[in-house]
Amino acid sequence: MKVKKWTTPIATLLVVICIVFCAVLFKAYLDGKFSSSETLQEYINGYGIFAPLVLVFLQAMQVIVPILPGFFGCAVGAMLFGCMGGFWCNYIGISLGSIIAFFLGRHYGIGLVQSLFSDGKYDKWSTWAAKSKSYTAFLFLAMLLPLFPDDYLCYFSGVTKMTARKFIWIIILGKPWCLLAYSFGFSFITF
Repeated sequence: MKVKKWTTPIATLLVVICIVFCAVLFKAYLDGKFSSSETLQEYINGYGIFAPLVLVFLQAMQVIVPILPGFFGCAVGAMLFGCMGGFWCNYIGISLGSIIAFFLGRHYGIGLVQSLFSDGKYDKWSTWAAKSKSYTAFLFLAMLLPLFPDDYLCYFSGVTKMTARKFIWIIILGKPWCLLAYSFGFSFITF
């Protein structure tokens, strides 16, 4: 089966926009705009009507590049856009980033995933996932509950036998609950 390449002018434009946006966010990161929830809030709010899109993109990027502070994004979303507005920005961004991380893991394989895990952890996890009949349930719980290494598990799931469809459903159904709790919590603290 021959795979058709996605090389339309619209695709090229989207790639250029993403690269420019990544460069802008990287510069902001170097300038210390992501050092606290207050500086991140000021930075995102500076985009005016595009601020929700900036937060969505930032939350997607914090999954793809796990060095960004995703927890700040959840707090800032609730502070800037209220409980439900912040929830939707965070949910859409984190879900998109999770799905992209899964496909990056699937495309680039074990080498990429091993580079994200500390020494020995990849071998431990891959051995367990290969033998376990409960990896799907574990992944769902990891998405459902806070404090799990979700970003890494998205990449890791890409190199397992899990289908993309199953992974996407786990993200869609498991991810919103923790983010709703964060949104309600940060909204309560703010008000």
